[in-house]
Amino acid sequence: MRNAKIDLESGDYDLALFHAEQFAQLYSKYLLYRRIGDFPKTHSLVKLLRDLSRVYNNCGLGEFLDKNLEGLYLLEEAYISTRYLPREYDRDIALRILTLCGRLMEVFNCLESRS
Repeated sequence: MRNAKIDLESGDYDLALFHAEQFAQLYSKYLLYRRIGDFPKTHSLVKLLRDLSRVYNNCGLGEFLDKNLEGLYLLEEAYISTRYLPREYDRDIALRILTLCGRLMEVFNCLESRS
């Protein structure tokens, strides 16, 4: 998330979303590995978070998913589009997504403390 915040302040909004998605994807895989010793070989953030919700079943992750599904799909799309498509994101979207990831980090910290 540190790099995503630096990117946001530098005006590199596409890169900010890419780094935010990487944070969410890799942290999800880490938490799954920590709990079950493996993780799905996927880049789908939504799938990873749904798997986390089934494995941990606490810290409000299920509710977070329900409430923020559209933003999470946008973040998932950003992973692909910032790498392969000529897609540009603006400051407003980047700021909203980084705020979403900040809330996700709180959920991750809760999950990690309970494992």
